[in-house]
Amino acid sequence: MDEYYRMPLIGDDAPSFTAVTTQGTINFPEDYKGKWVVLFSHPADFTPVCTTEFMTFGSMMKEFEALNTQLIGLSVDSLYSHIAWLRKIQELEWNGKKNIEVTFPLIEDIRMDVAKKYGMIQPNASNTQAVRAVFIIDPQAKIRTILYYPLSTGRNFDEIKRIIIALQKADKENIATPADWRPGDDVIVPTAGSCGTAKERMDNSGKDGTYCLDWFMCFKKEK
Repeated sequence: MDEYYRMPLIGDDAPSFTAVTTQGTINFPEDYKGKWVVLFSHPADFTPVCTTEFMTFGSMMKEFEALNTQLIGLSVDSLYSHIAWLRKIQELEWNGKKNIEVTFPLIEDIRMDVAKKYGMIQPNASNTQAVRAVFIIDPQAKIRTILYYPLSTGRNFDEIKRIIIALQKADKENIATPADWRPGDDVIVPTAGSCGTAKERMDNSGKDGTYCLDWFMCFKKEK
């Protein structure tokens, strides 16, 4: 059973795989070079919580694409079950969402090959269903965020999008984001690494769009 517990960690290379999906065979990460990826698992097709999640992800596909981010879903159901379920989703209406066509790939993982590589099968929760895992993977195929939800709890999709925006901003601008950060909020600049830099920052606090609460805690205003 040890294989069920092996999972990559933040900063690790995302495990590679080839898989049959509802959009044809994919090779990861080769097919997603230069892209951010949200790889997520769900317990089973034709279940209520999973259906609401797919309707939400499906309705947000263009928002993720605008962030250079591709979605990949996974469960241990068969390809034909996936196809039937996604067709049924198009007929449903929930929470203002209707006519949702899911065009991102949904992996068939009957043998649990991919799920085991990513620690998505957790025996104390279920031996036959994947938990609600989310892996945010950067264009270098490094794992940057890992989220796990229990079977009974639907995911917060605004949070998944917020994390991607925050990671992309941190990479581009060499900053960090404070608690409850939202796009447009002020950001944190790297902590001063010397006494001289600390003094300079405190002396210049309030100038050039930066301000410090103390030498180790300085922010940059967003325009």
